Amino acid sequence: MATHSTRMLILGSGPAGLSAAIYGARAGMKPIVVQGIQPGGQLTTTTEVENYPGFADVIQGPWLMEQMQKQAEHVGTTLMWDTIVSVDLSRRPFRLIGDGGDVYEGEVLVIATGAQAKWLGLDSEEAMKGKGVSACATCDGFFYRGKKVAVIGGGNTAVEEALYLTNHSDDVTLIHRRDSLRAERILQERLFAHPNITVLWNKEVRTFVDGGGTAGLVALDLEDTVTGEHSRLDVAGGFVAIGHHPATELFRGHLALDEDGYIVVETGSTRTSVAGVFACGDVADKVYRQAVTAAGTGCMAALDAERFLQAEEFAELQQAAE
Repeated sequence: MATHSTRMLILGSGPAGLSAAIYGARAGMKPIVVQGIQPGGQLTTTTEVENYPGFADVIQGPWLMEQMQKQAEHVGTTLMWDTIVSVDLSRRPFRLIGDGGDVYEGEVLVIATGAQAKWLGLDSEEAMKGKGVSACATCDGFFYRGKKVAVIGGGNTAVEEALYLTNHSDDVTLIHRRDSLRAERILQERLFAHPNITVLWNKEVRTFVDGGGTAGLVALDLEDTVTGEHSRLDVAGGFVAIGHHPATELFRGHLALDEDGYIVVETGSTRTSVAGVFACGDVADKVYRQAVTAAGTGCMAALDAERFLQAEEFAELQQAAE
């Protein structure tokens, strides 16, 4: 067991955490990044990335995160492999405890633990991820131009994803296990009014059908939730849109969270309900959830943290001079 101390402690190593680390390191704060159970974040499970600025050709998600990690280390970041099991935000320096007993202390804390898409939990879904099955239409819809696609879900996310996909496909089907949607009324009105969207009610996906070889997803095996009848829907893309889990269990009771479990930050900043603690990326963003927006808020968190420490040091100098 050891104690690791730094001016800036960062939890999470996706685009938000590593961007915060790059800015923090360049400001001389010698950040420590605790990587958590999924080093590199969600992009490490994404194959082709076409919407991250700066790359003319399609790049691979794991490669992009590898480059961010190397850049962060190059400018002075220390990356630690550990899983945090408890936190103490009641006093500074803030203390985080790893599952092996190591202690991490930071004068400021940047939380970039992200959010995970909820999945249906089917074996066929797991097998077909990245081969026609996705949880992000904004990320992957472009690859299904002119193809028939389906969205599974009934809330705001599902309706927004279905509407977005009409930019690429003229045959979008929304599949919902009930006979009414949970989405906001205005979104429902847009959905029902769109000529390229069909809604299938009272249907559940039982299997994502693999076409074999390089074909990827070719169909969905559906079951009627009322009659039990099975049917097949031929599609090239299936988008699971049943919500996200922000990784905030550690901070419940320590920080203000909203009704969906996301960390509450001041509008236009990354400041949380505890002074000196900042949140960035998907853990505080339920709207955009993109790698580039996560990286942007990571930059914001580092700048907010740097200014927080500068203001504190200035106040101490004034106090000493009095």
